[in-house]
Amino acid sequence: MSTARAEPPAAPGAPGYLEGLDAETFDLNAFLARFDARVLSDPEGRRTLTRLDPLLFGLVYLRHHLRDVERRITFGDAHLDWCRAARTWVRPARDPAEHRDAYIAPRNMGKSTWWFLILPLWAAAHGHVRFAAAFASSAMQAEGHLSTFKRELDTNDLLRHDYADLCTPAKRPSGANVADTQSMYIAQSGFTFAARGIDSSNLGLKVQEARPDLILCDDIEPDESSYSPDQADKRRTTLIDSILPLNVYARVVISGTVTMPGSIVHQLVKHGRGVETAEWVQEERFRAHYTPPVVKRDDGTERSVWPAKWPLAYLKGIEHTRSFAKNYANDPMGADGLLWTPDDFRYPGPEGVDPVTRMMLSIDPAVTAKRKSDFTALAVVSWSARHQRCTVHAAVALKIQPGPLLRERVLAILDEYPQIGLILIEVNQGFDTWKSVFHDMPVKVRPVTQSEDKFTRAEGVLNHYQRGRVIHARRLVEAEQQMCAFPKAPHDDLVDAVGSAVRRFIPNTPKKVSKASAGSYL
Repeated sequence: MSTARAEPPAAPGAPGYLEGLDAETFDLNAFLARFDARVLSDPEGRRTLTRLDPLLFGLVYLRHHLRDVERRITFGDAHLDWCRAARTWVRPARDPAEHRDAYIAPRNMGKSTWWFLILPLWAAAHGHVRFAAAFASSAMQAEGHLSTFKRELDTNDLLRHDYADLCTPAKRPSGANVADTQSMYIAQSGFTFAARGIDSSNLGLKVQEARPDLILCDDIEPDESSYSPDQADKRRTTLIDSILPLNVYARVVISGTVTMPGSIVHQLVKHGRGVETAEWVQEERFRAHYTPPVVKRDDGTERSVWPAKWPLAYLKGIEHTRSFAKNYANDPMGADGLLWTPDDFRYPGPEGVDPVTRMMLSIDPAVTAKRKSDFTALAVVSWSARHQRCTVHAAVALKIQPGPLLRERVLAILDEYPQIGLILIEVNQGFDTWKSVFHDMPVKVRPVTQSEDKFTRAEGVLNHYQRGRVIHARRLVEAEQQMCAFPKAPHDDLVDAVGSAVRRFIPNTPKKVSKASAGSYL
């Protein structure tokens, strides 16, 4: 009997499976037309056609989870990407840490439906996965995923007909279920699904000699209101020291959205966008896949990542809001800091960047470059006498030793911005160290000791932003994120570096600052 009108689905990783398709070009009817309806009406035909095709499996067995309120079935870019990715589960891992991936997409993209129901159910039905362990921020959340999974096994007639052994709990000789609880299910087929809160006791999680070969982590971080940088560090330690060692050959998937600057997911977003790779991300060999809400076509025009759910006009209409930044773009500028908001940042108009009267490099240095130490922040800021305002041209934070490498980086910045006439360096710590690093520089070096507390200094700088006295030459993502999250962000080095320069150019004094004195280095 023929199994399809077209060629069978391509092998995992091979060309042909949804190749080149995205939410804009994918045609559901054309996809379904590839398959013979007579084959799909037969249990063996369904099992054959869906064995390598998680998307078809979802459409055949779990269609009710894919319909929207108008009973339409549509897809976003991420859904097609996730189906391509899941097909790699067909082949067992050959090397430790070979399959560790993070998928970060807009909120309400359906991450839990796909990663905790459709894809693991497809893999379990066809024996691609034997033991799935699901982790979430709380045990209740993880058990909710297992409950949804089990509900399909109990109530989905087509699934029960085609995969009876998966849908039937394993039995002891006494007739009792081996495991059919809120936190674990063991099927007659041998498949196991365990659900745990990430802070539960997980070391040694196994059934007889079997350990998880699929580890799923969904929203393992709570909302920012109940989260802190210290808690994020502890949760990352739990992930690295307790979850990943359950089986170094397991396929690992982290899915979620950003809840806080510096959080686990935020660090994965930065890795996925090529901004910065945290040491633990590199050491644990994670790949991060970031899905933006607005996609640029090759010709420079834009489209929505899920046109049927979020029309482009809708996304562009809310693009300026904090909710969009945090929940759609996974940009923690949407976090609830206490001072700056995205509306406080201004950029050059059509006439371009202000003419420079004076320019300085402001440095907020870290004494060490250890993993838990602060960053060394460098900000290039200028003053325009014509426009009576500052421009922040560059702002970068680095983990760098206070020695020759830092000196070389500073000299490179001086070459890039030849108008710099002063290096301003905070010396509350390590004054002798900085004298040894910045001796004989081609421009003046001026140390500054901060006496006011950070928050008071930041309030004064924010006042200049809100009065239009400070603009950014372009969008400075990292600095703006820190400002919007201040003082809740795990690092505020760029806030200090930019603020020191602004305060030097525009001193906060009770008297009116004259045009002659404003912008002075003195």
